Amino acid sequence: MKYVLLVSHGRFAPGLHSALDMLAGEGREDILSVSLENGMSSDVYADNVRKCLETVGQEDEILLFGDLVGGSPLTTAANVIAEKNLLERTVMIGGMNLPLALSAVLMKDGMELADLVGMLIPEAREELKQFQIVSDDAEDDI
Repeated sequence: MKYVLLVSHGRFAPGLHSALDMLAGEGREDILSVSLENGMSSDVYADNVRKCLETVGQEDEILLFGDLVGGSPLTTAANVIAEKNLLERTVMIGGMNLPLALSAVLMKDGMELADLVGMLIPEAREELKQFQIVSDDAEDDI
């Protein structure tokens, strides 16, 4: 199985997990999340990552998304994944957002990890746009 693991500072990863449940289907076993809470030690967080990964086997693959490249949640999760000898079967991306995670969840089973990552990052960047509302009143002033 290919798992999507979301890790973050604060409640961002569980919140994103909740949004994915709404959009991709609730109760999916292939989406996992764990967060580093304010005041939590790195040892407790690492134990939480270990518990989160208990169902992941040696034949499985992981798409690991973290909120920040080089942040403690991502680096600690990577260390736990290395302990489980799954690092070679894991792709890690920092700077996660909803379009990135949703595309990963919906597309992961139909693509190899390397191809998927090649598609995901440009697509997620494309989703960053300014949203503007043009008032009808502006046209009346002309």
